[in-house]
Amino acid sequence: MNTALWMLIVLLGVALGIAIGYILRYFLTKGKDEQLEIEAEALLKGAREQALTIEIQAKDKALETRQAAEADINRRRAEISREEDRLLKRREELDSRTDRLEKREQTINKRQSFLDKRANDLEKIHSQGMEELQRISQMTIEEARNVLLAEVEKDARNDMARIIRQVEAEAREEGERRARKLIAEAIQRVGSEHVAEVTTSVVSLPSDEMKGRIIGRNGRNIHAFEQAAGVDVIVDDTPEAVTISCFDPVRREVARRSLGKLVLDGRIHPAYIEKVLKTEQKEVDKIMAEAGEQAAFDAGVPNLHNEITKMLGRLKFRTSYGQNQLTHAVEVSKIASVLAAELGADIEVCKAAALLHDLGKAMDHNMEGTHATLGAEFAKRYGVNSRVVNAIASHHHEVDQESVEAIIVESADAISGARPGARRESLEQYIKRVRALEEIADSHTGVSQSYALQAGREVRIFVKPEDIDDLDSIRLARDIAKQIEDTMQYPGQIKVTVIRETRAVDYAK
Repeated sequence: MNTALWMLIVLLGVALGIAIGYILRYFLTKGKDEQLEIEAEALLKGAREQALTIEIQAKDKALETRQAAEADINRRRAEISREEDRLLKRREELDSRTDRLEKREQTINKRQSFLDKRANDLEKIHSQGMEELQRISQMTIEEARNVLLAEVEKDARNDMARIIRQVEAEAREEGERRARKLIAEAIQRVGSEHVAEVTTSVVSLPSDEMKGRIIGRNGRNIHAFEQAAGVDVIVDDTPEAVTISCFDPVRREVARRSLGKLVLDGRIHPAYIEKVLKTEQKEVDKIMAEAGEQAAFDAGVPNLHNEITKMLGRLKFRTSYGQNQLTHAVEVSKIASVLAAELGADIEVCKAAALLHDLGKAMDHNMEGTHATLGAEFAKRYGVNSRVVNAIASHHHEVDQESVEAIIVESADAISGARPGARRESLEQYIKRVRALEEIADSHTGVSQSYALQAGREVRIFVKPEDIDDLDSIRLARDIAKQIEDTMQYPGQIKVTVIRETRAVDYAK
């Protein structure tokens, strides 16, 4: 009984537990479903709000796009309107220009008609004038032309006869003509541009009071300077200047530089004078050495001994008949190279011998002998080529010339010394002669400008084209050449060139 009861109680407890568990599960499941439903509703609500937000943003963006498109359309419409206005204005301008051109064409046609009529009238007047001239002269046009041609032919025959005589003389002296041509080409290619003048050295002073300081008490300073420098200082009435005189150009240059430095410094006394002279002597020696190297470079003569270039540089301060000797040496070297190239001689030997041909003039103040002999001995001492040495020694025929190069060097030396403006006349005389050429040309009617060229070997004349025609140009050249022949003295010949230049100028408006 008890067992059965306990069993029943246990079963009832189990059934009750099962029922309670089922009930609890039911309520738990029901709460979870409700929670899920709540969450689903929240998600659905969020999605709806997000969709609404996206829809609003899309509408805003579409509205902005539409407004931008409308603004762009309005801008393009405005541009099209402006372009239409510009085209309309351009069309009006073209129409106006077309009208003006038509009016101008009408005016031109009227003017052309007037000119044609005027030309016909002039033609009639010309015909009447020609008939009147024929009546007065009792000659036809053909007869007048024949008379004029006869006169021109007579003048031409005279000119032709003179030219024929010149050609015959040139044919008889072909060798001399060839030599003149070579010499003229050499002078034209390498001739110096200026003439050096031999003058005493002048030192400028800041004031005339400086002359007293140069002289010093009882002449102490000037005597000390003259004894130390080996020059004469001339203090005369020349305002603010003193003159230095000396036969040795190097000593004169040292003295000039030294006195200029003393005047600039202001300290003039015997001890300082000797110091400045020594300093300037070194400077002048340096200048001469550099000048010799530059001359060798300019003449294209390399590998000379240093002593030779130093001695060559001394010619920088040496002149002969107004011609600077260093410039003369370089010029002779260039002329000799041109002649050697034309004649097929040794160009290098000619250049070196021509550059050194007056080397002895740098030392003949202190040594006995001619400058040709002294220069040749000095060059031989320092290993110069024997043919170069012979050319140096023989360029004044003191020894026999042993090669064609020696003859070329002698000829080049004569060319450089005898060309116009080099030695035979002073700078003033040379300028006066060249200026006289230009004055003769300018004295003729119709000449606008004239220039003397090639050291007075040519005069080039520009004429006014409205005053001188082509035939007058030929006549003007002949007249000027004849006037030069009659009024001037000159070596060789002078070429007269008349240039008539016509220019047409118009302006684009």
